[in-house]
Amino acid sequence: MSDTEEEFYSAERWQNWLDRLRDEELDPEDEDSARLLYNLQDDVAIAVAKIVSAHQDDELTQDEAMDELESIREVVLAEPDFDDEDKRMLVEGVQTSLVAVFYSADVYVSNGPAEDASVQEYVEAAAAAEQDEEFDRALDLTAGAGSRLFEGEEVDLSITEELEYGPLTDWLSGLDSLQSALADPEVIEDEESA
Repeated sequence: MSDTEEEFYSAERWQNWLDRLRDEELDPEDEDSARLLYNLQDDVAIAVAKIVSAHQDDELTQDEAMDELESIREVVLAEPDFDDEDKRMLVEGVQTSLVAVFYSADVYVSNGPAEDASVQEYVEAAAAAEQDEEFDRALDLTAGAGSRLFEGEEVDLSITEELEYGPLTDWLSGLDSLQSALADPEVIEDEESA
């Protein structure tokens, strides 16, 4: 593998975010805490968007793009090392959201955008599958929706207002980050300049 791994995302970058979370007083109801968690999530989504964009521009082959995605996934989805149970749960929520981002990118890089329905139809079908406790199917459908975002489609997240909190709400939060990353792939600084 080339040194492009550093170019897209690094273990050190993820660790910087975790160290920052470890030092902060986190309260998910607090706007600054929530923003920090979203920035962590958005930062990874931007890296994923850049990998897929490099693939679309023929800068990365399909195999190279999949390798890049896998190397970031291994770092980001590793169990977080937090003594504080609440912080660990907050990071795990971000990781759950990012599962949908990675899976959407995998679907797109492997097969292009899912073709069977619109983004919104995929999301609605995912919601129905989750209600039936078919979580694997719900994730598959969410990734189908996410794969279409790489073609410029958009997801309307108003459906989340009708959903009970569950994996799908986290996955859709991930798609929201991915959508933002694709619209404006600006790097988020992992060290806040106050």
